[in-house]
Amino acid sequence: MILIQSIENKIKLSLAIAVLSFITAIIMVVVSFSYARKMISEERKQIYVLDNNIPLIATKSDVLDNREAEYRADINAFHHYFFSLPPDNDYIERQLNMAMYLVDASGIAQYNTLKEKGYFTNLISSSSVVTCTMDSLSLDLNNKKFIFYGKQKIERPSMITIRSLITEGYLQDIPRTVNNSHGVLITHWKTLENKDLLSHEKKLF
Repeated sequence: MILIQSIENKIKLSLAIAVLSFITAIIMVVVSFSYARKMISEERKQIYVLDNNIPLIATKSDVLDNREAEYRADINAFHHYFFSLPPDNDYIERQLNMAMYLVDASGIAQYNTLKEKGYFTNLISSSSVVTCTMDSLSLDLNNKKFIFYGKQKIERPSMITIRSLITEGYLQDIPRTVNNSHGVLITHWKTLENKDLLSHEKKLF
């Protein structure tokens, strides 16, 4: 009888050990699978490129991580193309063509208005050089609305004029193209203020 009880206890112990080992193995498999999946996911974010046969890691990042910076760069680039102009008709056309890729019909309408007023012709005939610089930019990411604060410097042969420039508009995400690498389109764009701040004559030697 004692022998039978001893055998039964050993069987129960063996069964308990087997069940415990099975559960432990399952836990180890689950943990290993989770870790492997995480490692594979992290590895997919990296690619290796060769620079003179030297492997370098290129990290993959989410497009949205840097979207605000792209919005700011796109807005600044558009205003540079549209408002920084030399007295060169071919160059002006190239600048404005690049600007038109970044804005909707509201930009084209403002371009046509300036053209009808002879603004670009006057730049060329007076040998004026116009440069636009951004002072600050108010950007509402929730509504995708911006207000651009900048200045224009108009340098004529005998005079320099500084003008304020305040514009506003909205941003629309579009597919990236060669001519619009940020994939951002400025919409409902209008000029809120563009007036002379100061003028002074250039020193002629």
